[in-house]
Amino acid sequence: MAEETVVCPRCGAEIALGEAFRSRIEERLRHEFEERLGAESLKAQKRADEAHALAKSNLESELREKARAVEESRKRELDLLKQNRELEEAKKTVELQVARRVQEEKTILEKAVRDRMGEEHRLRDLEKDKQLGDLRRQIEELKKKAEQGSQQSQGEVAELDLEAFLRAVFPQDEIDPVPKGVRGADLVHRVIGPAGMGCGSIVWEAKNTRVWNDAWLAKLRDDQRELRADIAAIVTTVLPKSVRNAAFVEGVWVTDAATLHGLATALRSQLIQVAAARAAAQGRDSKMDLLYDYLTGMEFRQRVEAVLEAFSGLKEDLERERRAMESSWAKREKQLGRALSGLAGMYGDMQGIVGSSLPRVARLELGPGESEA
Repeated sequence: MAEETVVCPRCGAEIALGEAFRSRIEERLRHEFEERLGAESLKAQKRADEAHALAKSNLESELREKARAVEESRKRELDLLKQNRELEEAKKTVELQVARRVQEEKTILEKAVRDRMGEEHRLRDLEKDKQLGDLRRQIEELKKKAEQGSQQSQGEVAELDLEAFLRAVFPQDEIDPVPKGVRGADLVHRVIGPAGMGCGSIVWEAKNTRVWNDAWLAKLRDDQRELRADIAAIVTTVLPKSVRNAAFVEGVWVTDAATLHGLATALRSQLIQVAAARAAAQGRDSKMDLLYDYLTGMEFRQRVEAVLEAFSGLKEDLERERRAMESSWAKREKQLGRALSGLAGMYGDMQGIVGSSLPRVARLELGPGESEA
């Protein structure tokens, strides 16, 4: 086997290596290698330690940074939570303040609205009160005008009704209304006798009111004198307290509508009788004086009142016939008997005064074979 050689690194000569030399070299190289390996290991360990220390330092630094970041994050979170709480509290405070402010504004607004509405209501109430006052005054004025017009209208209606009644009951007589604006009563009733002779006149006044006035009597007496009438009479819806149906009050005959027919008939009959007696007693003053005394005396008035009472009773009985027809006949007969008796008595009185010149009334005289009861 050939020997191993090594080349010199400096001169390039090959040098033969023996076994011992080679062992020494290998030993030395191994020793150097181990030293170098140890050194390198140390270096590597050192580098590793340094790297580990650096990594550890970096890691610790990183951990510290992370811990600091976490701490800062926690602090920020705490700050955020605190801010959130503060914001929530501030929000609640603001909401409460806003609610209070809104409530205050609402209260102020409501008070202002109430005050304004109260003022408006007060003004409207004042306006309504004024309008009501104006309306009341207008109503009172219209009412007064209406009452005046109504009274005038009622008076005209009553006058027309009285005129129509007299014309219908006494078509042969002259019924003349007194012209408006002329002093006098409502109607002048000129009585015409059977032979067409004027027998006197009656002045009629129609009243359709709710209250009796005593001044009407004096006024009608003045009208009677102005018109030179023989008799004055008032037909009224309201009689004096002392009068029931009809009566002679202070020189004036006063009657209601129910007794009008009987009074008008009796007054007209008396005027005809007086006119006949006056015609028969021409030249006989004594009889005229007696007749005048009779017509102006109590007896004549009582006769007329008796007739009126009879007619009034008839009127009342006729009204009662609707309710009790069977019981009214006897009363009617009795009232008619009283009326005929009154007329017969009055006729007898006139015969006693005037005598045979008084026109005969067959129904009031005794027939053949009859005797006075």
